[in-house]
Amino acid sequence: CFEESPNQLMRNMRSIGIKLEPWVHKGLLQFQATRPTFYGLEMHLAVTHKAVSEFKPDIVIMDPINTFILGDKENEVKTMLMRIVDFLKENQITALFTSLTSTEKALESSDVGISSLIDTWLLLRDIELNGERNRGMYVLKSRGMANSNQIREFILTDKGVKLREVYIGTNGVLTGSARVAQEAHENAGLLRRKHEIERKKRELERKRKVMESRIAALNAEFKSEESEALKNIEMEQYTINIQENDKNKMAVSRQSDIEKRKKKKHIKL
Repeated sequence: CFEESPNQLMRNMRSIGIKLEPWVHKGLLQFQATRPTFYGLEMHLAVTHKAVSEFKPDIVIMDPINTFILGDKENEVKTMLMRIVDFLKENQITALFTSLTSTEKALESSDVGISSLIDTWLLLRDIELNGERNRGMYVLKSRGMANSNQIREFILTDKGVKLREVYIGTNGVLTGSARVAQEAHENAGLLRRKHEIERKKRELERKRKVMESRIAALNAEFKSEESEALKNIEMEQYTINIQENDKNKMAVSRQSDIEKRKKKKHIKL
């Protein structure tokens, strides 16, 4: 770090819930806080090489690199940073550089002009909307890996950095209170739709029960009428059978009378 002392940096990090002191005490974190004007560029390069070679870190953070630019030394600073990047890559050390870009310059460029050496470039920017200024972040480029092209809002809290989805709609990108208001509006609409769905389900259930009760009533009515009709059919069939039996009996009786009469006539003769 070139603009803050280690104690100041650790105090600032505590404000967002990140405690660095334990890692310093364990010997896993080391600070090299030197003003850019304290040494020349070559001495800064030599000090960096020595510190990295002795500590053998997995990650090196330089914050910010554009503080080296004084006057017309941009080309010299770029050369020095290129040598540092090559040295870190050679030792397979991950490097994180921060660079403060003035608003008068293009956001997609760095003051020291080493963007071509960087594998992954995260761009942080302020989004001004509705009288608020909120922080946004997106991946400008990332070599050799897939990445999202969407902007994320990041919030500094007492529990660290939180990434939030921004709202993207017909009115553009919404962050901060505008995003919260839009999310509340959408949640209310979602709740209304859920209630409407539940109401329609209850209405369908009520209609189903009414239909089932009607079907049950019709079945009961049909069974009652069926039972009565079967009884009537049985009685009619019984009556028909009786009439057929009576008719047969009468036919047999008449046949007997005719035969008796024939016998009487035969006797008289």
